[in-house]
Amino acid sequence: MRLCQIGCGEHARVAHGPAQARYASTHPGIELAACCDLDLGRASSYARDFGFARHHTDALAMLETERPDAVVLVVPDGLTCDLGCRVLERGLPLLLEKPPGRTVAEVDRLIAAAESRRPAVPHQVAFNRRFVPLMAELRRQLATAPPIQHVHYDMTRVDRRDPDFSATAIHGIDAVRFLAGSDFAHVRFRYAEMSHLGPGVANIFMDGIMASGASAHLAFCPVAGVVVERATVHAHDHSFFLKVPMWGAFDSPGRLQHLVRGTLAGDVTGDALGGTAIYEGGGFYGEYEAFLGALAERRPPAPGLRESRQSVDVAEHIRRRESEYRA
Repeated sequence: MRLCQIGCGEHARVAHGPAQARYASTHPGIELAACCDLDLGRASSYARDFGFARHHTDALAMLETERPDAVVLVVPDGLTCDLGCRVLERGLPLLLEKPPGRTVAEVDRLIAAAESRRPAVPHQVAFNRRFVPLMAELRRQLATAPPIQHVHYDMTRVDRRDPDFSATAIHGIDAVRFLAGSDFAHVRFRYAEMSHLGPGVANIFMDGIMASGASAHLAFCPVAGVVVERATVHAHDHSFFLKVPMWGAFDSPGRLQHLVRGTLAGDVTGDALGGTAIYEGGGFYGEYEAFLGALAERRPPAPGLRESRQSVDVAEHIRRRESEYRA
């Protein structure tokens, strides 16, 4: 299977390149055919550092020349929709970074491109939290626990003064849907604006009811004192506390604790499940196991664009500073 990469920037280098190199080294059928970036130097160094045979500066020309079996797209979110549609319209299986479009309209364009062929072109959205080993383990344990009552998700960052934090908050939104095994039915938003720190800078709070009936609270604080993501799930007599080891930050290598009626029933750390490197503990390697494994077995990768659509929809409500969302 010949793999091509579009986009060789910082995120690709930290998260995707190491995962690709490791996967290719342990799966002889994977060929890292070529990578592409508008910056020739970035493309060249990415190929050299992660084992791609060739490098290009024109993505569409690369696809014509290399004839890949699958493509990875890691570009700024303003370019994802147009390039993603070009790849899917060629019938090429695609792993595309989140958000898969900044708006629901862009996601719908991508869905139309994927489904313009029959069967639909295989694709996967890179919501890496779903593939964090500890997050996946929590989801497995929840499958045998009583029905979920409440999910709480905290995301804090240090000095993130983005005018639009929704492109990062979407990770928490999608993680709650993943853990709850359910879509949002209704959400109320609250914004604590911090205009003195820059336009659009705000703490963002979500109170939601899931389609399953469970409640959810999400808190995004982009200008805090630490980089952490933490999830708490209550399921009647069971409570789960998860420290997600993102970016090698404060909580790394992460931890998952399970309590039943006040007694500790399980305690596992991230290094016991998936390694300590950012690309391992952060779920990026798991993305490649899922995507390329699904292609090899001729089954649809997940999550696909349709499954990811609501996460984009809710994030778009944050971008527009809406006060309420209803499915």
